[in-house]
Amino acid sequence: MTDGILGKAATMEIPIHGNGEAGQLPEDDGLEQDLQQVMVSGPNLNETSIVSGGYGGSGDGLIPTGSGRHPSHSATPAGPGDEVARGIAGEKFDIVKKWGINTYKCTKQLLSERFGRGSRTVDLELELQIELLRETKRKYESVLQLGRALTAHLYSLLQTQHALGDAFADLSQKSPELQEEFGYNAETQKLLCKNGETLLGAVNFFVSSINTLVTKTMEDTLMTVKQYEAARLEYDAYRTDLEELSLGPRDAGMRGRLESAQASFQAHRDKYEKLRGDVAIKLKFLEENKIKVMHKQLLLFHNAVSAYFAGNQKQLEQTLQQFNIKLRPPGAEKPSWLEEQ
Repeated sequence: MTDGILGKAATMEIPIHGNGEAGQLPEDDGLEQDLQQVMVSGPNLNETSIVSGGYGGSGDGLIPTGSGRHPSHSATPAGPGDEVARGIAGEKFDIVKKWGINTYKCTKQLLSERFGRGSRTVDLELELQIELLRETKRKYESVLQLGRALTAHLYSLLQTQHALGDAFADLSQKSPELQEEFGYNAETQKLLCKNGETLLGAVNFFVSSINTLVTKTMEDTLMTVKQYEAARLEYDAYRTDLEELSLGPRDAGMRGRLESAQASFQAHRDKYEKLRGDVAIKLKFLEENKIKVMHKQLLLFHNAVSAYFAGNQKQLEQTLQQFNIKLRPPGAEKPSWLEEQ
């Protein structure tokens, strides 16, 4: 039965063994979060509306919910407005009922997996890629944090060097006996500031690119992953429901329930397989994009840092030109000296 239901070589049903005793299970901080995730997408009753005269009628008779009209206490027969109100209530009830059934099945499936009483569908290769993405994102977030700290330190250093250069220049004018010594120290600090501004521009560009990769590109893929994981849970919940019904008696009433369960299972299976394909495609493009972006950014970072500490002002400027980075004028607002073309 299971082999016929799954029908995909890339996935497999993994049984979860356990005695089901909560006292012997390790604490799982993610269980409450997973349960909240199951419950988070409740039915939106505010958008419910009914077209008078039936679902196929024109939009002229559209009556939104929450109209605020009070029912009449007269003895007049029920009119079209009462029928519409009953239709709205019935539609809301159906929405809540379907959401409640789906939530119950998914919660039951989640608990059965966590307590070792059920099975879950696993695409081993895809889940390995997803876990690798999450680990990569954590590491890139650490690099991003360190990069931001570096820009803050560089900016503070530039402010100190600028102030020190001004102090040396002032003392050079007021100390004739040390004018030359104060003078070349002032020039040195001025040159260091100029090179530091160039380095800061390169580091800001590096940080900005990492930030886009982490908070937009990777996050977009992980949002699709979350949808895929929710669809997987629904798929397994309806698969389990269908398997349990298949083991029951085959009377007339049960045949109807079995057909309904088969249709629900097929719908959730299609949704699960579509999202699985979407995740695989996004992971592939994300990896290609990550390599392309990081190849450029790591080359920029290396060349800029090397040129700065070697005191090679010309190479620093060439590095920024190579990556189309323009510095803001010294009077621009801090902390970014970066302006992309």
